[in-house]
Amino acid sequence: MRFEVELQLNEKLFVKNPQATDFGRNLLKQSICLIDEIGFEKFTFRKVAQKLNTAEASVYRYFENKHHLLLYLTNWYWEWTHYMIDRKTLNLTDPKKKLEMAIHLIANSLQEEALTSYIDQKTLINIIIREGSKSYHIHDIDEENKDGLFLSYKELVEKVAGFINEYNPKFKYKKSLVSNVFEMANNQIYFAEHLPRLTDIKDNKDEFDELEKMIKYFVFTLIKK
Repeated sequence: MRFEVELQLNEKLFVKNPQATDFGRNLLKQSICLIDEIGFEKFTFRKVAQKLNTAEASVYRYFENKHHLLLYLTNWYWEWTHYMIDRKTLNLTDPKKKLEMAIHLIANSLQEEALTSYIDQKTLINIIIREGSKSYHIHDIDEENKDGLFLSYKELVEKVAGFINEYNPKFKYKKSLVSNVFEMANNQIYFAEHLPRLTDIKDNKDEFDELEKMIKYFVFTLIKK
């Protein structure tokens, strides 16, 4: 039996915590599958309700709208990445090794063990790569930011920026570099799969390993002492 980890997310993301009930966990599971299958634009609460063999109103008991559902999944990914970085760097003292491990987890998170039986992390990562930016490239971002809906991302960036600060306190653009690393990690894989002339990463079984090498090259070239 798998050990289940419940990640704590901002309560303003949901009406009712989906991690707390069997239906909610199944809702997350089926939503991930459906978004991956048809894309976020075509995804609706009616369609996921049909997969769950329930009324559409049952889905609204958990999420106000599909944007909040996508933002919930994106926050879950950010918290999961933060959790893995904390766990894998806990016993490391060398700032360079901490940063290398963080980059490895950002670029190669598919290799990490699953935390739950209802979140297919491989499929979720596919969604983050293709759809994740839609959760915060929105008109009402300032209002949602006031509600703390992007705090998980901010804390994750600050965590990795702290490793850079340990390695080279004189480097000025720590958070800017880290936020660009996260965007790069998603965009370069997306480009490799769909717009290959925009990247040097190849769409093959080694694409995530090549991504990790590229990110390490950029980061350590920029922050060299």
